Amino acid sequence: MIDTPLFRPSRRAVVGGALAIGLLSRTGIAAPISRLFAGTYAQEGGAGLVSLAAEQGGWTAGAAHAAIRNASFGVVSPRHRLRYLLDEQQKGMMGVYDASLRQVAMSSTMGADPCHIALSEDGTLLAAANYSSGSVALWALNPATGLPTGRPAVAQHQGSGPKTKRQAGPHAHWVGFDRSGDILHSVDLGADAIFSHHIDRAAGRIAKTSIAYRAVAGSGPRHLVRHPRLPVAYLVAELANTVSVLRGGADGTFARRAEVSTLPAGFSGPSYAAHIAVNAAGTRLYVSNRGHDSIAVFAIGATGDLRLLQHVGCGGHWPRFFLLMEDRNAMLVANERSGGIARLPLERDGRLRPAVGTTPVPGVVFLTE
Repeated sequence: MIDTPLFRPSRRAVVGGALAIGLLSRTGIAAPISRLFAGTYAQEGGAGLVSLAAEQGGWTAGAAHAAIRNASFGVVSPRHRLRYLLDEQQKGMMGVYDASLRQVAMSSTMGADPCHIALSEDGTLLAAANYSSGSVALWALNPATGLPTGRPAVAQHQGSGPKTKRQAGPHAHWVGFDRSGDILHSVDLGADAIFSHHIDRAAGRIAKTSIAYRAVAGSGPRHLVRHPRLPVAYLVAELANTVSVLRGGADGTFARRAEVSTLPAGFSGPSYAAHIAVNAAGTRLYVSNRGHDSIAVFAIGATGDLRLLQHVGCGGHWPRFFLLMEDRNAMLVANERSGGIARLPLERDGRLRPAVGTTPVPGVVFLTE
Protein backbone atom coordinates (compact mmCIF):
# COMPACT_ATOMS: atom_id res chain seq x y z
CA MET A 1 0.00 0.00 0.00
CA ILE A 2 1.22 3.50 -0.77
CA ASP A 3 -0.11 6.60 0.93
CA THR A 4 0.17 9.90 -0.88
CA PRO A 5 0.96 13.01 1.18
CA LEU A 6 -1.88 14.06 3.42
CA PHE A 7 -2.07 17.75 4.24
CA ARG A 8 -4.16 17.51 7.34
CA PRO A 9 -3.32 17.58 11.04
CA SER A 10 -3.38 14.33 12.97
CA ARG A 11 -5.40 13.93 16.15
CA ARG A 12 -3.19 13.70 19.20
CA ALA A 13 -4.05 12.80 22.76
CA VAL A 14 -1.93 14.48 25.37
CA VAL A 15 -0.70 12.50 28.36
CA GLY A 16 2.32 12.63 30.58
CA GLY A 17 3.65 14.02 33.78
CA ALA A 18 6.44 16.02 35.31
CA LEU A 19 9.30 13.55 35.77
CA ALA A 20 12.82 14.87 35.78
CA ILE A 21 16.51 14.01 35.85
CA GLY A 22 19.27 16.45 36.71
CA LEU A 23 21.26 18.17 33.98
CA LEU A 24 24.13 20.40 35.04
CA SER A 25 27.23 21.53 33.16
CA ARG A 26 30.71 20.93 34.52
CA THR A 27 30.60 24.35 36.17
CA GLY A 28 27.37 23.48 37.95
CA ILE A 29 25.36 26.04 35.98
CA ALA A 30 22.16 24.83 34.36
CA ALA A 31 22.41 24.31 30.60
CA PRO A 32 20.20 26.38 28.27
CA ILE A 33 16.62 25.19 27.86
CA SER A 34 16.10 22.80 24.95
CA ARG A 35 13.68 20.12 23.81
CA LEU A 36 14.03 16.44 23.01
CA PHE A 37 11.62 13.69 21.98
CA ALA A 38 11.53 10.05 23.02
CA GLY A 39 10.13 7.36 20.73
CA THR A 40 8.37 4.48 22.50
CA TYR A 41 6.96 1.04 21.71
CA ALA A 42 3.22 0.76 22.34
CA GLN A 43 3.41 -2.94 23.22
CA GLU A 44 5.86 -2.10 26.00
CA GLY A 45 3.64 0.56 27.54
CA GLY A 46 4.79 3.51 25.45
CA ALA A 47 2.35 6.43 25.28
CA GLY A 48 3.60 7.74 21.93
CA LEU A 49 6.25 10.30 21.07
CA VAL A 50 7.09 11.81 24.46
CA SER A 51 8.37 15.39 24.71
CA LEU A 52 11.30 16.14 27.01
CA ALA A 53 12.22 19.63 28.17
CA ALA A 54 15.52 20.72 29.71
CA GLU A 55 14.72 23.06 32.55
CA GLN A 56 16.81 24.48 35.36
CA GLY A 57 15.88 21.53 37.53
CA GLY A 58 16.67 18.94 34.86
CA TRP A 59 14.99 17.04 32.06
CA THR A 60 11.22 16.87 32.34
CA ALA A 61 9.01 14.37 30.50
CA GLY A 62 5.81 16.07 29.45
CA ALA A 63 3.21 15.60 26.75
CA ALA A 64 3.06 12.41 24.72
CA HIS A 65 1.83 12.67 21.13
CA ALA A 66 -0.27 9.51 21.22
CA ALA A 67 -0.87 9.40 17.45
CA ILE A 68 2.89 9.03 16.79
CA ARG A 69 3.32 5.43 17.87
CA ASN A 70 6.23 3.00 17.68
CA ALA A 71 8.69 5.69 16.60
CA SER A 72 11.74 3.42 16.48
CA PHE A 73 13.89 6.00 14.68
CA GLY A 74 13.68 9.41 13.05
CA VAL A 75 15.64 12.18 11.36
CA VAL A 76 15.14 15.92 10.95
CA SER A 77 15.57 18.12 7.87
CA PRO A 78 16.91 21.49 9.12
CA ARG A 79 16.29 23.01 5.71
CA HIS A 80 12.58 22.22 5.62
CA ARG A 81 12.01 21.97 9.39
CA LEU A 82 10.43 18.57 8.85
CA ARG A 83 10.70 15.48 11.00
CA TYR A 84 10.64 12.01 9.40
CA LEU A 85 9.57 9.31 11.88
CA LEU A 86 9.12 5.59 11.43
CA ASP A 87 6.15 3.63 12.69
CA GLU A 88 7.60 0.18 13.36
CA GLN A 89 4.81 -2.28 12.69
CA GLN A 90 4.07 -5.19 10.33
CA LYS A 91 2.86 -2.74 7.70
CA GLY A 92 5.67 -0.26 8.13
CA MET A 93 4.95 3.43 7.77
CA MET A 94 6.94 6.66 7.60
CA GLY A 95 5.31 9.88 8.77
CA VAL A 96 6.41 13.43 7.95
CA TYR A 97 5.72 16.08 10.59
CA ASP A 98 6.20 19.84 10.72
CA ALA A 99 7.77 21.79 13.60
CA SER A 100 4.52 21.59 15.59
CA LEU A 101 4.32 17.81 15.01
CA ARG A 102 1.39 18.18 12.65
CA GLN A 103 1.41 15.29 10.21
CA VAL A 104 1.84 16.57 6.65
CA ALA A 105 2.52 13.28 4.86
CA MET A 106 2.44 9.55 5.40
CA SER A 107 3.96 6.80 3.27
CA SER A 108 4.29 3.04 3.42
CA THR A 109 7.87 1.78 3.79
CA MET A 110 6.84 -1.13 1.56
CA GLY A 111 8.09 -3.57 4.17
CA ALA A 112 7.72 -4.85 7.73
CA ASP A 113 9.01 -3.35 10.97
CA PRO A 114 11.15 -0.41 9.79
CA CYS A 115 13.80 0.32 12.43
CA HIS A 116 16.24 2.87 10.98
CA ILE A 117 16.02 5.89 8.67
CA ALA A 118 18.55 8.23 7.05
CA LEU A 119 18.47 11.51 5.13
CA SER A 120 21.02 12.36 2.44
CA GLU A 121 23.26 15.35 3.12
CA ASP A 122 21.56 17.47 0.45
CA GLY A 123 18.11 16.57 1.79
CA THR A 124 16.78 15.12 -1.46
CA LEU A 125 16.80 11.40 -0.60
CA LEU A 126 15.40 9.47 2.35
CA ALA A 127 15.95 5.78 3.11
CA ALA A 128 14.57 3.29 5.63
CA ALA A 129 15.59 -0.22 6.72
CA ASN A 130 12.73 -2.73 7.00
CA TYR A 131 13.91 -5.25 9.58
CA SER A 132 11.48 -8.16 9.30
CA SER A 133 11.18 -8.10 5.49
CA GLY A 134 14.93 -7.52 4.98
CA SER A 135 14.48 -4.67 2.53
CA VAL A 136 15.39 -1.02 2.01
CA ALA A 137 13.04 1.77 0.90
CA LEU A 138 14.33 4.86 -0.90
CA TRP A 139 12.23 8.03 -1.37
CA ALA A 140 13.02 10.94 -3.64
CA LEU A 141 12.11 14.18 -1.83
CA ASN A 142 10.85 17.38 -3.43
CA PRO A 143 13.75 19.85 -3.06
CA ALA A 144 11.33 22.73 -2.46
CA THR A 145 9.10 21.07 0.15
CA GLY A 146 11.04 18.09 1.51
CA LEU A 147 8.00 15.85 0.93
CA PRO A 148 8.14 12.45 -0.79
CA THR A 149 7.45 12.71 -4.52
CA GLY A 150 5.76 9.31 -4.66
CA ARG A 151 6.15 5.62 -3.95
CA PRO A 152 9.58 4.60 -2.60
CA ALA A 153 11.92 2.40 -4.58
CA VAL A 154 12.60 -0.91 -2.82
CA ALA A 155 15.72 -3.09 -2.74
CA GLN A 156 15.27 -6.58 -1.34
CA HIS A 157 18.22 -8.09 0.52
CA GLN A 158 19.12 -11.74 0.12
CA GLY A 159 21.01 -14.01 2.48
CA SER A 160 20.96 -15.79 5.82
CA GLY A 161 23.31 -16.75 8.63
CA PRO A 162 24.16 -19.79 10.77
CA LYS A 163 22.20 -18.64 13.83
CA THR A 164 18.85 -19.67 12.44
CA LYS A 165 16.75 -18.26 15.28
CA ARG A 166 17.80 -14.73 14.28
CA GLN A 167 19.27 -15.28 10.83
CA ALA A 168 16.84 -17.45 8.89
CA GLY A 169 16.55 -14.63 6.35
CA PRO A 170 17.69 -11.05 5.77
CA HIS A 171 17.03 -8.40 8.43
CA ALA A 172 17.99 -4.87 7.38
CA HIS A 173 18.89 -2.91 10.52
CA TRP A 174 20.65 0.31 9.44
CA VAL A 175 20.91 2.60 6.40
CA GLY A 176 23.21 5.51 5.63
CA PHE A 177 24.34 7.58 2.66
CA ASP A 178 27.99 8.09 1.81
CA ARG A 179 29.34 11.64 1.62
CA SER A 180 28.64 11.86 -2.12
CA GLY A 181 25.03 10.77 -1.72
CA ASP A 182 25.48 8.38 -4.64
CA ILE A 183 25.76 5.25 -2.52
CA LEU A 184 23.35 4.04 0.15
CA HIS A 185 24.80 1.45 2.52
CA SER A 186 22.58 -0.92 4.50
CA VAL A 187 23.60 -3.24 7.31
CA ASP A 188 21.84 -6.60 7.49
CA LEU A 189 21.83 -8.65 10.71
CA GLY A 190 20.37 -11.78 9.10
CA ALA A 191 22.60 -11.86 6.02
CA ASP A 192 25.84 -10.98 7.88
CA ALA A 193 26.57 -8.29 5.32
CA ILE A 194 26.73 -4.64 4.40
CA PHE A 195 24.99 -3.95 1.09
CA SER A 196 25.93 -1.14 -1.27
CA HIS A 197 23.07 0.42 -3.23
CA HIS A 198 24.21 2.61 -6.12
CA ILE A 199 21.67 5.36 -6.73
CA ASP A 200 20.48 6.80 -10.02
CA ARG A 201 19.89 10.28 -8.62
CA ALA A 202 18.16 11.61 -11.74
CA ALA A 203 15.57 8.85 -11.53
CA GLY A 204 15.49 8.67 -7.72
CA ARG A 205 15.95 4.91 -7.78
CA ILE A 206 18.45 2.19 -6.89
CA ALA A 207 20.33 1.25 -10.05
CA LYS A 208 22.50 -1.56 -8.68
CA THR A 209 22.97 -3.48 -5.43
CA SER A 210 26.13 -5.33 -4.43
CA ILE A 211 27.89 -6.65 -1.35
CA ALA A 212 30.10 -4.01 0.23
CA TYR A 213 31.34 -6.20 3.08
CA ARG A 214 30.92 -9.80 4.28
CA ALA A 215 30.83 -9.88 8.06
CA VAL A 216 31.92 -12.84 10.17
CA ALA A 217 29.30 -15.59 9.84
CA GLY A 218 26.85 -15.48 12.73
CA SER A 219 28.06 -12.11 14.00
CA GLY A 220 24.78 -10.33 13.19
CA PRO A 221 25.91 -6.81 12.22
CA ARG A 222 23.49 -4.16 13.44
CA HIS A 223 24.68 -0.54 13.01
CA LEU A 224 27.52 1.33 11.33
CA VAL A 225 29.02 4.74 12.09
CA ARG A 226 31.54 6.67 10.00
CA HIS A 227 34.56 8.51 11.35
CA PRO A 228 34.10 12.28 10.82
CA ARG A 229 37.45 12.69 9.01
CA LEU A 230 39.16 9.36 8.29
CA PRO A 231 38.12 6.85 5.57
CA VAL A 232 37.13 4.53 8.42
CA ALA A 233 33.82 3.11 9.63
CA TYR A 234 32.89 1.11 12.71
CA LEU A 235 30.48 -1.83 12.48
CA VAL A 236 28.84 -3.11 15.65
CA ALA A 237 27.71 -6.75 15.63
CA GLU A 238 24.73 -7.51 17.85
CA LEU A 239 25.16 -11.28 18.09
CA ALA A 240 28.97 -11.36 18.42
CA ASN A 241 29.25 -8.27 20.65
CA THR A 242 32.10 -6.86 18.60
CA VAL A 243 33.08 -3.69 16.77
CA SER A 244 34.93 -4.10 13.47
CA VAL A 245 37.19 -1.30 12.26
CA LEU A 246 36.58 -1.01 8.52
CA ARG A 247 38.50 0.91 5.89
CA GLY A 248 36.20 2.38 3.26
CA GLY A 249 37.05 2.20 -0.43
CA ALA A 250 36.21 4.75 -3.10
CA ASP A 251 33.94 2.17 -4.73
CA GLY A 252 31.77 1.84 -1.62
CA THR A 253 33.31 -1.39 -0.34
CA PHE A 254 34.80 -2.00 3.10
CA ALA A 255 37.79 -4.03 4.30
CA ARG A 256 38.26 -5.10 7.91
CA ARG A 257 41.35 -3.83 9.71
CA ALA A 258 40.67 -4.93 13.27
CA GLU A 259 38.01 -6.19 15.67
CA VAL A 260 37.41 -5.59 19.38
CA SER A 261 34.93 -6.92 21.92
CA THR A 262 32.27 -4.62 23.38
CA LEU A 263 32.21 -6.67 26.62
CA PRO A 264 34.66 -6.98 29.52
CA ALA A 265 37.10 -9.88 29.50
CA GLY A 266 35.64 -12.87 31.30
CA PHE A 267 31.99 -11.86 30.97
CA SER A 268 29.92 -14.90 29.94
CA GLY A 269 26.28 -13.89 30.35
CA PRO A 270 23.83 -13.16 27.51
CA SER A 271 24.28 -9.72 25.97
CA TYR A 272 23.56 -8.03 22.65
CA ALA A 273 25.38 -4.95 21.41
CA ALA A 274 23.09 -2.21 20.14
CA HIS A 275 23.80 1.46 19.46
CA ILE A 276 27.13 2.96 18.37
CA ALA A 277 28.32 6.57 18.07
CA VAL A 278 31.51 8.63 17.60
CA ASN A 279 32.11 12.01 19.22
CA ALA A 280 32.46 15.14 17.09
CA ALA A 281 36.26 15.21 17.39
CA GLY A 282 36.56 11.61 16.22
CA THR A 283 38.52 10.63 19.33
CA ARG A 284 36.00 8.49 21.25
CA LEU A 285 33.60 5.70 20.28
CA TYR A 286 30.66 4.52 22.39
CA VAL A 287 28.67 1.25 22.23
CA SER A 288 25.72 0.08 24.32
CA ASN A 289 25.51 -3.50 25.65
CA ARG A 290 22.04 -4.93 26.30
CA GLY A 291 22.31 -7.64 28.95
CA HIS A 292 25.62 -6.53 30.41
CA ASP A 293 23.74 -3.21 30.64
CA SER A 294 26.71 -0.98 30.05
CA ILE A 295 28.22 1.60 27.76
CA ALA A 296 31.66 0.69 26.41
CA VAL A 297 33.97 3.64 25.74
CA PHE A 298 36.89 3.35 23.32
CA ALA A 299 39.70 5.74 22.47
CA ILE A 300 40.14 6.26 18.72
CA GLY A 301 43.77 6.51 17.58
CA ALA A 302 45.25 8.69 14.85
CA THR A 303 44.64 5.99 12.21
CA GLY A 304 41.19 4.99 13.51
CA ASP A 305 42.23 2.07 15.72
CA LEU A 306 40.34 1.38 18.96
CA ARG A 307 41.49 0.97 22.55
CA LEU A 308 39.07 0.17 25.38
CA LEU A 309 38.91 2.85 28.06
CA GLN A 310 36.04 1.77 30.31
CA HIS A 311 32.68 0.14 30.83
CA VAL A 312 30.10 2.11 32.81
CA GLY A 313 26.63 1.04 33.90
CA CYS A 314 23.80 2.29 31.69
CA GLY A 315 21.59 3.31 34.61
CA GLY A 316 18.87 0.79 33.79
CA HIS A 317 18.16 -2.37 31.81
CA TRP A 318 18.53 -2.95 28.06
CA PRO A 319 20.16 0.21 26.64
CA ARG A 320 18.79 0.16 23.11
CA PHE A 321 19.83 3.72 22.22
CA PHE A 322 21.78 6.66 23.61
CA LEU A 323 22.16 10.31 22.70
CA LEU A 324 25.61 11.84 23.08
CA MET A 325 25.15 15.49 24.09
CA GLU A 326 28.65 16.94 24.17
CA ASP A 327 27.40 20.51 24.47
CA ARG A 328 25.68 19.51 27.72
CA ASN A 329 28.45 17.24 29.05
CA ALA A 330 26.13 14.26 29.15
CA MET A 331 24.91 11.08 27.56
CA LEU A 332 21.24 10.19 27.76
CA VAL A 333 20.54 6.45 27.59
CA ALA A 334 17.20 4.96 26.52
CA ASN A 335 16.86 1.83 28.66
CA GLU A 336 14.05 -0.03 26.95
CA ARG A 337 13.14 -2.79 29.39
CA SER A 338 13.43 -0.76 32.59
CA GLY A 339 11.51 2.03 30.85
CA GLY A 340 13.67 5.02 31.63
CA ILE A 341 16.12 7.59 30.31
CA ALA A 342 19.32 7.72 32.37
CA ARG A 343 21.78 10.62 32.42
CA LEU A 344 25.49 9.78 32.47
CA PRO A 345 27.83 12.78 33.00
CA LEU A 346 30.47 13.15 30.28
CA GLU A 347 34.03 14.04 31.31
CA ARG A 348 36.34 16.31 29.32
CA ASP A 349 38.40 13.30 28.22
CA GLY A 350 35.29 11.55 26.84
CA ARG A 351 34.91 9.09 29.68
CA LEU A 352 31.55 8.62 31.39
CA ARG A 353 30.61 8.77 35.06
CA PRO A 354 27.91 6.58 36.61
CA ALA A 355 24.29 7.54 36.03
CA VAL A 356 23.02 10.34 38.26
CA GLY A 357 19.29 10.16 37.56
CA THR A 358 16.53 8.56 35.51
CA THR A 359 13.33 9.81 33.92
CA PRO A 360 10.66 7.07 33.70
CA VAL A 361 9.46 6.71 30.09
CA PRO A 362 7.86 3.28 29.52
CA GLY A 363 8.91 1.51 26.31
CA VAL A 364 11.55 4.10 25.36
CA VAL A 365 13.65 3.04 22.36
CA PHE A 366 14.84 6.25 20.69
CA LEU A 367 15.83 9.84 21.49
CA THR A 368 16.05 12.79 19.12
CA GLU A 369 16.53 16.53 19.25
